[in-house]
Amino acid sequence: MAKKKAKPDFSKPKNAGKIQELLENTEERVNGAAKKQYEGLPLLVIAGRPNVGKSTLFNRFMQRRLAIVDPTPGVTRDPVEGTAMINGKPVHIVDTGGYKLQRDEGTMEAVLDELVVERSLEMIEKADVILLLLEAGQITGEDEEFIIQLRPHWNKVIAAVNKTEGGKNESVSWNYAQFGFKNLFFISAEHGDNIADLSKCLVSKLDFSNVREITEEEIPIRIALMGKPNTGKSTLSNRLTHSNASIVSDYAGTTRDTIEGGFSYGGKNFIVLDTAGIRRKARVHENVEYYSVNRAIKTLDRCDIVFLMIDAQEGLSEQDKKICSLAFERGRGIIFILNKWDTQEQDRKTFRKTREWINIMFGQMEYAPILPLSALNGTGIKDLLNEAIEIYKQLNHKVETAALNMALKDWLFKYPPPASKTAHFKIRYMTQKSTNPVNFLIFATRPEVVPETYITFLKNRIREDLGFDKIPVQLEMKASRQKWEDRFDS
Repeated sequence: MAKKKAKPDFSKPKNAGKIQELLENTEERVNGAAKKQYEGLPLLVIAGRPNVGKSTLFNRFMQRRLAIVDPTPGVTRDPVEGTAMINGKPVHIVDTGGYKLQRDEGTMEAVLDELVVERSLEMIEKADVILLLLEAGQITGEDEEFIIQLRPHWNKVIAAVNKTEGGKNESVSWNYAQFGFKNLFFISAEHGDNIADLSKCLVSKLDFSNVREITEEEIPIRIALMGKPNTGKSTLSNRLTHSNASIVSDYAGTTRDTIEGGFSYGGKNFIVLDTAGIRRKARVHENVEYYSVNRAIKTLDRCDIVFLMIDAQEGLSEQDKKICSLAFERGRGIIFILNKWDTQEQDRKTFRKTREWINIMFGQMEYAPILPLSALNGTGIKDLLNEAIEIYKQLNHKVETAALNMALKDWLFKYPPPASKTAHFKIRYMTQKSTNPVNFLIFATRPEVVPETYITFLKNRIREDLGFDKIPVQLEMKASRQKWEDRFDS
């Protein structure tokens, strides 16, 4: 009679107490020095009518493309924010939507244009310095009207005439001097003409006395709000930040840039990145929307955790799967948010069925929390943020090599690697390669023949036994013939 094969023992490791002790003593982050971040920064607001080059100038200060640049007037709707080093000084910069007078009354675009103007004026009120960007050439009615709006803040205004590269249209642009600007520069945001002189003036007008470099422990948790259009991302962003920085409208595609906002909860600082909704390629027609989608995808490289917004009334889409796949590849934490849950039956059975359905759709992501929420009413916010803090802790959790290999030895004993004449290999030792994303490296004699099923088994053990049960874990295999015993206590 054939000997009955023993079932794998997935109980706690026999060295669980020792492993836990080692884990608790190694909570440090291991990604090296983080980029410097500051608080108490002076606020510089770039303002002007549409299509004068505000986003191009913003991107030049930021030294990377954060705001979408497109010849279509009115591309920037929400204020786009970022911290830049100007003449060696950290400055918080806001790129506002254009001040637009001409509108097609009765259209949704006209409603949005009105909201853009209101939002721009709100940012101007908060500014320490207002950089009024004008365009080389004839003065327009929108320029004149906007300058009137700025008169109460005249002591904060620095004016710059853009698109004067090589002196082009500079002579006619001197007509702007009639408005009595204390500072007037002729620049090219695209080519960099006279940006250095403008930067010196800006820094001289700003107060840096309250600026402080924050410690690594104070570095905020960066949350990306993602999902298909009109799922409530901007509503949640505004509720979390206690602001109306993101324009909320039933008009799908309102958010085009990635909008930043900050808040604190549970002793932690957060930054919210409200992204444009991602649609199927067949539905992406405008150039502007194409860049918006790409910007949203690139946001995954800047965030720690993704809040995937799912409309409880409409359910999941193919684009939700795409977002999850991209987030998983980058090792980002992810929380499935069932928004507008107040419109559903409020019973456990409904939620259980929905959770099971999501787990079927995302079979490899059963570790990701699924939470009901109403961004409009604010229900479920506390649970969401508590979950985010726990996920962030796991993303930055470092396991000591001794604890790892003690656990690995136990797993190998309870569930030995499958062996055959053609696929014989030995697992030597393991180390943690990085945090956020969490990446482990296992050395084996023949890594190319290790079955995917056994790699999955090891990933599951890492999650469940070592404190990574709510995040993705990446596991790499590398060749090594050095004996386990020689490496175990290293």
